[in-house]
Amino acid sequence: MKKKENSPSKTKMPWPTADAMKQIYEMKLWGGNNTPFYSGDGSHDTAIVNPYIAVVISFLKSFQSPLVVCDLGCGDFNIGKQLIEHTKKYIAIDIVPDLIGHNKQQFQNENLEFKCLDIAKDDLPKGDCAIIRQVLQHLSNVEVQGVLDKLTAYKYVILTEHIPTGKFTPNKDIISGQGIRLKKQSGLDILAAPLRFKVKSEKELQSYYLEDGKGLIRTLLYEVL
Repeated sequence: MKKKENSPSKTKMPWPTADAMKQIYEMKLWGGNNTPFYSGDGSHDTAIVNPYIAVVISFLKSFQSPLVVCDLGCGDFNIGKQLIEHTKKYIAIDIVPDLIGHNKQQFQNENLEFKCLDIAKDDLPKGDCAIIRQVLQHLSNVEVQGVLDKLTAYKYVILTEHIPTGKFTPNKDIISGQGIRLKKQSGLDILAAPLRFKVKSEKELQSYYLEDGKGLIRTLLYEVL
């Protein structure tokens, strides 16, 4: 008999995500670039980053009244720093205390606020739009669902994920902080089972195809119910 899979809400969290992410930065598993904190080429390679920044700025500028943006997993803030001026307020969040402390020293703006939070467990700040760039892909299904349950508080969600090219089985579970689903020929789809998230609309903003068949980095815009 086939074993029935647990829903994300009933699965135990197998890994302390804060410790895992702290270790990634300490051991420079995403590279170093001669900086204390480095969020990897996905946040610095101009071929990936520049088109992303362009489409997000275009979205933010489409509103007559600027939005309050919550950046859930801001990392080293190489991307977020280029979006601040197009928002009413920019709240940048990460789970690693030392990283947030470093960012507070490096980046200062009257419309900018940094917070150290676990986005799967802690209450999130109020805002109009949540930006989540290559964060959920590192989390187990139960932690992803923990984040999704909070995203209903925002009107818009801009989500970026590294996924396989072509068809794939979505949402194969992983241990938080230990790689991404790509190694299982899987990727996140927050609208597919066993995850639960309802939206008014879904729109692709941008996709970047990586070399050597290493998948693509896709950014989707959701209008939330």
